[in-house]
Amino acid sequence: MLTNIIEMFSYAFIVRAFIAGLAISICAALLGTNLVLRKQSMISDGLSHVAFGATIVALALGFAPLEFTIPVVIIASYLILQINNRRNINADAAIAILSASALATGIIVNSLIKGVNIDINSYLFGSILAISTHDLVITLVATVIIFALYIIFYRQIFAITLDETFAKAIGIKTKLYNAILAALCSVIIVLGMRMLGALLISSLIIFPCLSAIRLTHSFKTTAVVSVILSIVCFIFGIFASYFYNLPTGATIVIANLICFLLSVIYNKFR
Repeated sequence: MLTNIIEMFSYAFIVRAFIAGLAISICAALLGTNLVLRKQSMISDGLSHVAFGATIVALALGFAPLEFTIPVVIIASYLILQINNRRNINADAAIAILSASALATGIIVNSLIKGVNIDINSYLFGSILAISTHDLVITLVATVIIFALYIIFYRQIFAITLDETFAKAIGIKTKLYNAILAALCSVIIVLGMRMLGALLISSLIIFPCLSAIRLTHSFKTTAVVSVILSIVCFIFGIFASYFYNLPTGATIVIANLICFLLSVIYNKFR
């Protein structure tokens, strides 16, 4: 077994994927705690569709995918917040409008641009081979920034998660911190899409927190346990993917699903 593990990490692309995956798992679990507890987890799914459409447009037009997609998804998250503030359109409708529009735009642009071969499946379902050294550097820098901002603004994040109305009443700028969280979530979705794909990245944000909720009783412990479970599921998923020749993204998701089911069983019988 040890020999197989050493052989596994002799491949540079697996080392890149392992490091990037750990970083993304940590950030996704932290941000997911806020989204799930506020019942806004579907925002991550909508933004992943926007990220897919923006990436296809970037590749078709010859732009750098990450540098183009991250600002587009951040703008989309801001638009979702703005549309959600309008009384005649709810959050679900706002997410559906932007995600469907972005997907349609990406597909149309891909069909119109001739001479450009884009592997759409690798962006829909993820590809461990897609993570380059450039992507890894951007992922690590973004992880440090996200983690630092989360720690610095922890009190405000906790307040708007617990009760946004009360947070606003005590002077916290809820719109500002909602925008910050949406932007951070956008960044991690774009980065994670390279490995898990647009259709699966939202699970990395949702599953760990759902499992942690059933094992903890406070916001802080939920966030910590969520990060731990996310890391464990990622490691299990990438090892199982390598040894059994399975799709990496899907295997990581199934590992999170198994963890969630075990937490449900534990919570029921404890």
